[in-house]
Amino acid sequence: MGKEIKKAILPAGGLGTRFLPATKASPKEMLPIVDKPMIQYAVEEARACGIEEFIIITGKYKRAIEDHFDSAFELEESLKKTGKKRLLEEISRLNHINFAYIRQKAAIGLGHAIHCAKPFVKDEPFAVLLSDDIIDPDTLLLHEMINLYNEFNSPILALQQVPVSDINRYGVIEGKKERESVYRIKSLVEKPKAADAPSDMAIIGRYILTPDIFEILEGIGPGKNAEIQLTDALQGLLKKRPIYGYLFKGKRYDAGDKVGYLKATIDLSLKNPQVSEQLKIYLIELAEKIKNNEL
Repeated sequence: MGKEIKKAILPAGGLGTRFLPATKASPKEMLPIVDKPMIQYAVEEARACGIEEFIIITGKYKRAIEDHFDSAFELEESLKKTGKKRLLEEISRLNHINFAYIRQKAAIGLGHAIHCAKPFVKDEPFAVLLSDDIIDPDTLLLHEMINLYNEFNSPILALQQVPVSDINRYGVIEGKKERESVYRIKSLVEKPKAADAPSDMAIIGRYILTPDIFEILEGIGPGKNAEIQLTDALQGLLKKRPIYGYLFKGKRYDAGDKVGYLKATIDLSLKNPQVSEQLKIYLIELAEKIKNNEL
């Protein structure tokens, strides 16, 4: 068994162009889903797996992320005085976690963002969570990936079968099935055309990586979209060690897409006891209006 996974990288340096104008001066990662910013869902997911240190790769106009995970003394004192214990617990329960922030000076790809974290990761394995990929909090995707890492002592990529029409939005793998939901990866390609895709299994925003990825990232040049692509680096790493994929069959939301973001908001609201009953009533009324062509 290799070293324990105790660190997570959360890339948050992108421009968020799909949510303009909302993201002109505010981080996409801070867009709320029900009552929490989407990046907090990723942090809580990793914390549930025992991860203790977080490295957030930020960019211009991302200061709100740092403020969110900092303590807020005046607000906390106000909540104490007014007896709002539940809200106090909600805003303070992540205060003890260790966060480091690294500025990505140019948004030139996921591979570049991950390489920025090298001084903090050093020689340890680590998780990568893309916060606009919202994973249903009731599932155990990252937990299962960590278990596989402990078994194989190799990088583990989260996979999901996607429609052919969407395949050109993802890194895609060719792999050999080892057992149920586990594949040994033979090759990877970034955002292929549907006709060129080796499978319908796309890489989604959860990774367990080993520190030897940094040496590969240092040696590759720009790939698709003139960016430093993590997929290209993983293809290079395959020449040195095995990489495995875990086929996720649970619920995932692409919250970097407007429709995916709205779906995540609705579904997670229906799991929230504070709003679920009222929302159900509204949705039933809305469905009836749609059925009757009143909208």
